[in-house]
Amino acid sequence: AECVVEVPCLVDKSGVQPTRIGTLPSHLAALIQTNVNVQALAVEAAMRAYARHFGEDEALWGAIGLVHDFEYDRFPDEHPFAGGRILRNRGYSDEIVNAVLSHGETGVSRDTPMAKALYAIDELTGLLVAVTLVRPSKDIRDVKIKSVKKKWKDRAFAAAVNREEIQSGAEALGVELWEHVGIVLEAMKSVAGDIGLDGQLAQT
Repeated sequence: AECVVEVPCLVDKSGVQPTRIGTLPSHLAALIQTNVNVQALAVEAAMRAYARHFGEDEALWGAIGLVHDFEYDRFPDEHPFAGGRILRNRGYSDEIVNAVLSHGETGVSRDTPMAKALYAIDELTGLLVAVTLVRPSKDIRDVKIKSVKKKWKDRAFAAAVNREEIQSGAEALGVELWEHVGIVLEAMKSVAGDIGLDGQLAQT
């Protein structure tokens, strides 16, 4: 099987050398957290949309979407294991801890609708952000499914996005791929201002 793993690297005359970061300096952690926060809000909105779709607890699903990467800025090398450990130590339920753990390749099974939804949504939000940012308007509310389909087929576009993960996530969730994209896209449109994809970037 083929796969892609992203790791931090140093590049010099000797070539590409994978390296361990460890705990980030506070100023770098804050910069990363800014981007993580935007993605967290997008995932929260999509998780809430799926909770409504399946008749589940919208507040709980939204909270999982909001916190799923909460420790990434401090423990990038241990994500999401560090997050699961912190949540467990604070007394959160196995359902919550396992949902957070299972959105990464941790060996924790995605055996609840909430965990399956989180996995299916997480990677897709990044693709939809990328599709939005190449538009002149920089406004996600202008994005149509046909635009996403075009970029989906172009494997050079947002090459780091794992399209197979998105597709398999939708299948596990029991939702057709483009219906899945539509649900997440509409959810992100509903929080366009909160995630900075309401056209403001086109004005700077």
